[in-house]
This record gives sequence, C-alpha cells and structure tokens, in this order.
Amino acid sequence: MRRETLVKIILLILFSILCFLILVPFYAVTIASFKPGEDLIRYGLNLKFDLSVMSLDNFAYLFTGDHSYFIWFFNSLLLTVVQVTLTLLVSATVAYGFAAYDFIGKNFLFICVLLIMMVPFEILLLPLYSLTYNLGLMNTYSAIVLPGIASAATIFFFRQYLRGVPKEMIAAGRVDGASEYGIYVRLILPVMKPSFAAMAILNGMNSWNNFLWPFMVLSDDRKYTLPIGLKTLLTPYGNNYDLLIVGSFFSIIPIFILFMAFQKYFIDGMTAGAVKG
Repeated sequence: MRRETLVKIILLILFSILCFLILVPFYAVTIASFKPGEDLIRYGLNLKFDLSVMSLDNFAYLFTGDHSYFIWFFNSLLLTVVQVTLTLLVSATVAYGFAAYDFIGKNFLFICVLLIMMVPFEILLLPLYSLTYNLGLMNTYSAIVLPGIASAATIFFFRQYLRGVPKEMIAAGRVDGASEYGIYVRLILPVMKPSFAAMAILNGMNSWNNFLWPFMVLSDDRKYTLPIGLKTLLTPYGNNYDLLIVGSFFSIIPIFILFMAFQKYFIDGMTAGAVKG
C-alpha cells in the first residue's frame, strides 16, 4: 500500500507540474489580450497582472475594426470542418477494410501505411507542391483538403481500435442478411463513436493550426486561413500587435469547444483499442 501511495503522489506531482507548464502560456496570452500592443512591444509576453493598463479596447477593435480577421477565422473553420469530416470517413473506411477483411497484399499495404507515418511532411512538400501545381489546384481549398483525407496516423488508430471489435458482430450481421455496406454503417460506425471523438479532436487541432502547407498553396488574401492571416499582421512596415494578441486568444476558443464537446468520449477512444476484447 505504501508503494502504491508513493506512486500516486509522484504521479500527482508530475501531472501538476505538467498542468502548470501548459496553463502558464495560456494565462500569459489571456492577460496580454487585455493590454495595448505598445505594452507587448515594450515588455514582451509576461505574467504581470496590471489593471492600470488593462482594458477591453483590443476586443472592441477585434469585433468592430477594419480588418479581415473574421474572414480568416471562418475560412479556417470551414476548412477544419470539411477536412476533419472527410478524413474521419475515408480513414475509418480504409481501416475497416484492414481490420475486417483478408485480401492479397493486405499486410504489405498496411506496412506502407506505417512507413508513411515515419516520413516527415517536409520531405513530401516539394513533390506535393509540384503535383498540386500540375493539377491546377493552386490557390484552392482542394489543395489543402485532398492531401490529408487519407491520414496514415488516423488509419492506424482506427485499425487498432477495430481490432478490439468482435468479428462475431460482423458475422451476425451477415447471418441477418445485412449487406457489407449495411454492416459498416449500422453496426460498425456506431461502435466507433469514441474513436471518432478522439480523432476529431486531434485532426481538428492539426487542421486548425496548419500553417506551412496552406501558406505555400494560397495566394489570395481573402482565402487565407487564420494562422496565415495572423502572420500577415507582422510586417517590415509595422506590426499590429493589438489584433495579433487578441486574435490569437480568440483562436483558441474553437479548439476548446471541440474538446469540451467530445471529452466524454476522448479517453474511451484513446484507450479502447489498446486491449483486444
């Protein structure tokens, strides 16, 4: 008992430290969003809580000022919703094929999925850019969405999760006369809700924060996503720190809402595939 108690105390301390390290930057951004841009230029991002310089002016400027912030915001929101939806549906279908069926080349193809996971995206940038240019997809949202809808990491996760689903469920569906499509839609997809929630959060964060690839393929400032738009606020001719800091703070809200909406399934989704049942 004493050893178990000691382990719990150590884990509590470690997670408390981790929580502190995560919350400090969020606190700094929150405090800075109420301060004028000049304060950020003068003192940098800091933890000082000074009511004498804090106001709602930045938030008033965010909602009433002459800028393109909400165009970028809704561009990112649209892309995130579309990309996450397509990624989950396509990756879940591919993973179901790996988990439920036996076919020639199955193991080889799954090894290819694992190998793709090991390749950094930066290595694929040049050939992917060349392909996008040759297909005439430059400066379109299709160029951003299409390369990621069959995510190797998401396929791997779904496949591991589906290995924990009893194959007797599929066999029972066939005995009842359900088609393969019907088994997948009516029996398998409902069981995958926890895994969908976990991958929705992870893929949603990746899509929302994606900067490098959209920056390379988009040239129209009306199509910019939020990370690119915020980057344009820093120029050699002047920096709009007032909008930058409050815009960065406001950009956290969608991810926070996404996590709160699916948190009930998140832990189940991350752990259920670890044990085959």
